[in-house]
Amino acid sequence: MFQKNKKLPYKIEITAVPDMNGDGAIDLADIELLLKDDNNNLTILDEDGDFRSEECVEFLKEADIIVTNPPFSLFREYIAQLIKYNKKFVVLSNMNAITYKEIFPLIKENKIWLGYGFNMSMVYKTPYPNLLEANRKFVISKGYNPDEGYVKVPAICWFTNLDIAKRHEEMILYKKYIPDDYPKYDNFNAIEVSRVSDIPVDYYDEMGVPITYLDKHNPDQFIIVGGDGYDGTRPTKVYRNKVKVVDGKRMKSQTGTMGCVIREDHFGPGTYFDVGYPVRATYKRIFIKRKNHEN
Repeated sequence: MFQKNKKLPYKIEITAVPDMNGDGAIDLADIELLLKDDNNNLTILDEDGDFRSEECVEFLKEADIIVTNPPFSLFREYIAQLIKYNKKFVVLSNMNAITYKEIFPLIKENKIWLGYGFNMSMVYKTPYPNLLEANRKFVISKGYNPDEGYVKVPAICWFTNLDIAKRHEEMILYKKYIPDDYPKYDNFNAIEVSRVSDIPVDYYDEMGVPITYLDKHNPDQFIIVGGDGYDGTRPTKVYRNKVKVVDGKRMKSQTGTMGCVIREDHFGPGTYFDVGYPVRATYKRIFIKRKNHEN
């Protein structure tokens, strides 16, 4: 395990956990010393260590809680495996995984949710050189050497199905619903709430909120109704002949689906779409609704 340039898959069993280096904590710095203890064990695997292999599936079946950083490209498949075997887990992935068609339904059904740590920038070890100056500075600030393949990776989140206190914290709402402040989408039956802090306290129909809302979602307070197309939710309108207007110049739009759009009175600064009238596209939205309102 500790020899350079060797990439053998292995299993580590730690049954004795003394503070081997005397720093007051049991962490990765103790691993090498722990494995030299007779009560601990390192075993080279027979197969390649892929989480889908029969050998690793058998290890999975023995586990109570999975804590890991799975390959982001295989995140959908990995979560599906954890759900299949009914495992509790805390795993890392990119924030965009929220809108994966395989992941969002699980969030909507309260089968998984976001843990502590949302939209974080973290340092990862890669086999590639880090040539970006700003990225290198961040890596150095965290105590790592960018010349050894360490890179900054933004927009990282913890995903879990372990119940946590944050999930039951009630969101304090203070803004009142004023129609002019919350325009309705032109292609979905919901109002636009551009910031989570602006969710109106007195509105009880569907609202479109940024995906960052999920970091504060309380299933006792709100219901997740759907997403702006990525989960199969159908828009009320489909625009066929979209023309992109950028700073007053018209050009053909390559946008297939537009997500939520808001009708405008005129073409203004920035990017708009002409669908027979001006519309402004929003970022990805999640549709939510207040829960258990007694009217």
